[in-house]
Amino acid sequence: MWSLTQTEPFPEEFTTLQRHLITKSMHPVYDLMKTMNRRYAVLLSVIICQVHTMLAQDCPSKQDLQNSIQQAHKLLSAQEASYLQSLRTLRKKLNLLHDSVARRPTKAQNSTCPDLDTPVNGKKLGKILFPGHEVHFLCDEGFELVGSETRQCKDSLSWSGQQPVCRDIDQCLSSPCANGGTCTDEVNGFSCVCAKGWAGPTCQSPTPTFFVTSANTSPVSAGAAAVSSYPLTRASSASRCSQVQGMTHCTCEPGFTISSRDSSVCTDIDECKLFHDGPAGRLCLHACVNTAGGYRCSCPAGYSVTPDGRNCKDNDECSSSKQNNCTREQLCINTYGGFQCVRVQCPQIRNATYVKTSPVRCERNPCPVDSRTCSQAPNSVSFHYMSVVSKLSAPRVLFRMSAVRMIGDTLRFGLLGGRGRRHFSVQRSDRQTGELLLTSPVQGPATLDAELEMTELERRELLGRYITKITIFVSPYEF
Repeated sequence: MWSLTQTEPFPEEFTTLQRHLITKSMHPVYDLMKTMNRRYAVLLSVIICQVHTMLAQDCPSKQDLQNSIQQAHKLLSAQEASYLQSLRTLRKKLNLLHDSVARRPTKAQNSTCPDLDTPVNGKKLGKILFPGHEVHFLCDEGFELVGSETRQCKDSLSWSGQQPVCRDIDQCLSSPCANGGTCTDEVNGFSCVCAKGWAGPTCQSPTPTFFVTSANTSPVSAGAAAVSSYPLTRASSASRCSQVQGMTHCTCEPGFTISSRDSSVCTDIDECKLFHDGPAGRLCLHACVNTAGGYRCSCPAGYSVTPDGRNCKDNDECSSSKQNNCTREQLCINTYGGFQCVRVQCPQIRNATYVKTSPVRCERNPCPVDSRTCSQAPNSVSFHYMSVVSKLSAPRVLFRMSAVRMIGDTLRFGLLGGRGRRHFSVQRSDRQTGELLLTSPVQGPATLDAELEMTELERRELLGRYITKITIFVSPYEF
């Protein structure tokens, strides 16, 4: 153990940079402890006596003077202990930094990872190829990503993960054609070839031929339309009748059935009511509208009907500025059935200032050497927005937070707070990754907040705090 009373105040192994940092940060305390010696102890006694004289008090006794000097020594000892602890912490951080630099492989200046190909029927997001940067991949509608959604350029100038490809989604895997229909996969959709007696985009509507047999009380020409005494409306049509061995057989067009009052009249079948919750499921994902001879499906505002005519697809209002009213200072967040305009603002913390380094990230400016409040403030605050459907099944992982490079020996993950905290918990997937877990379904519409914190420690001493504020928009619908 070395002390401040040595002729050389630094150990020989300290580098010039370490000596400069230590001298600059600890200079006031060092000077105070260096100049304190026996002569100043005597001077302190004289000063104490003079103060008592000015206050018209007796000069303190020898015992009182000794007690005052002992208190001054205790104060300096405490300052020395704090100074030594600060030196040890600084030396430890410098050693960690030195080891990190030593482990980094030597590479030529401006070296980059090789360029990555854009997958067919997909997109590549990100053009920077330097170590530490990421490239993201997306697939066009009707295709699914197989491989790594995100790849990072490593220090070895190679990419993490595997090259992704966009594979056509087989729309027939979910067996959308009901009642024995045959499904044919197509680009961004499918088509059904229905079995006999069924019709519709997914073979969901019956096409029964209703026969009514009656005595030949009035001659009817073969294949002629029957004449009805009842007025025909949009919900009814004339049946077609024919003579077979002296008997009259009447049939209706698909979507109609023989009226119970008059065999010459065909009335509309209400498929929405008849097949509301049948064995093959509902006809429509959202709302069913009965029409003459058939039906159609409708979707709520913010959705469009899919090519199969039954399901609903969310419209991306943020894809075009004409579909939203967000300002330039705001971010447009697409949600299920709508959108949200949000404005990201950096936190205001005492003795700490932040600068926005991206539209959704704020980083702390360097702290003064003696500011403990600033050093304990978060190093960065990120903002993440996501949209989910109502009553989303749980448990489910919603978000992952990880450290690309670890300097300390411990990472801790925790949930700080937010609206609807009872719906969330935090778990670890590996040593460097924490996950935000949805523990119970949420009935929409609702907006939930969660603050996920990652803390980095070295021998239980704080090295850095990183916070991600997650806002979740829950749709009023289950799709």
